[in-house]
Amino acid sequence: MKIEEVKSTTRTQRVATHSHIKGLGLNDDFTAKEISHGLCGQEKAREAAGIVVDLIKSKKMAGKALLLAGAPGTGKTAIALAVAQEIGSQVPFCPMVGSEVYSTEVKKTEILMENFRRAIGIRIKETKEVWEGEVTEITPEEKEDPHDGYGKVVEGVILSLKTTKGSKQLRLDPSVYENMQKEKITVGDVIYIEATSGAVKRVGRSDAYAAEYDLEAEEYVPIPKGDVHKKKEVVQDVTLHDLDVANAKPQGGQDFFSLMNQVNRQKKTEITEKLRLEINKVVNKYIDHGIAELVPGVLFIDEVHMLDIECFTYLNRALESNLAPIVIFATNRGKCTIRGTEMKSPHGVPVDLLDRLLIIKTLPYSINEIVQILSIRCSTENIEIDEDALAHLAAIGTKTSLRYAVQLISPSNILAETDGREKINKEDIDEVNSLFFDAKSSAKILQEQADKFIS
Repeated sequence: MKIEEVKSTTRTQRVATHSHIKGLGLNDDFTAKEISHGLCGQEKAREAAGIVVDLIKSKKMAGKALLLAGAPGTGKTAIALAVAQEIGSQVPFCPMVGSEVYSTEVKKTEILMENFRRAIGIRIKETKEVWEGEVTEITPEEKEDPHDGYGKVVEGVILSLKTTKGSKQLRLDPSVYENMQKEKITVGDVIYIEATSGAVKRVGRSDAYAAEYDLEAEEYVPIPKGDVHKKKEVVQDVTLHDLDVANAKPQGGQDFFSLMNQVNRQKKTEITEKLRLEINKVVNKYIDHGIAELVPGVLFIDEVHMLDIECFTYLNRALESNLAPIVIFATNRGKCTIRGTEMKSPHGVPVDLLDRLLIIKTLPYSINEIVQILSIRCSTENIEIDEDALAHLAAIGTKTSLRYAVQLISPSNILAETDGREKINKEDIDEVNSLFFDAKSSAKILQEQADKFIS
């Protein structure tokens, strides 16, 4: 028998490029802290973004757009993600890249509209009659299957629920038991069951079981207060795109030809403008009656210069819509040709759209700021580095680029571990730097050895 010790039950998570970004790092008066929430430098840009966040929260920014403009590696995407962190998880944040609009199946404007509607949230509040509590017993009631002499079918389920005020035993329909199985509900879970529809929702594991040894990461919640049977306000967050998709699904029959039509149907189809207008009418009606609340989110379009004149013309109109999110563009281009035309314009964006935008400029980092950013990245990746090595890496970053310096950290750590050391030293940085080329070095070699390459 093979027995192994479980060293850790913590799930390992991939460290992404912007894993360290937790917010804008501002004081209460919107002034930027030197180093905070994973951001360093770009004080003016962060302070401007902080004002935008305040406008978003006070719902005074809807239908407006922002442009983050600056050289590559100056933190445009980091600031956009920091804005998303600041406005909270309740506000929809939809990131996309300009080149995503070019698809063989769907029109460019359709993809833009789809992402616009992904970034607009609807918060629906309903008062429902529910049974809520911690599950203390689940006993299925079975009977002989009339169609099969050997099998049994569930004809009901006995469920016991406990709250701080008392407990109740319920006899439920077999369909509710099926819903419970789909949610993987076990004894000790906190759940609620809607009295009208029979829908079952697992809230989490009761905190009475918080000390148990469990390999899975679990969310523990307190035992509900009050009676088991109560009226509860249920808040549901959906986006306009969710409503579009839910209403656009084909309602075919059960015959073979209907099934074949659904199989042969294109995987991605366009949602009609008529359907969207109908959904908008229903949403506006709910908002007027106080049942629903509109939550304008953020649509972040990186590499906006990749959009063409058709998309820009569409954006001009879409931004003026009543149901429009806050749009944040980002670009690293100077004056360049607008795609689809022969005209040149700042950032590759038509002047009429630029006039509608608030523009935030990001500036190149100083050597001290590069040192701080590299230090933050090392701590995020749990890598130890000598001060001399950090300063040397920052010096390489000023000559090449910040992105190149960040990418040298992990290979240098592998070299240090190979030599049996826990810390990266200056020699590791030099060795890795000699193995890899940055963009400028590679371009220089191409220029010097142009005759050896195919032009």
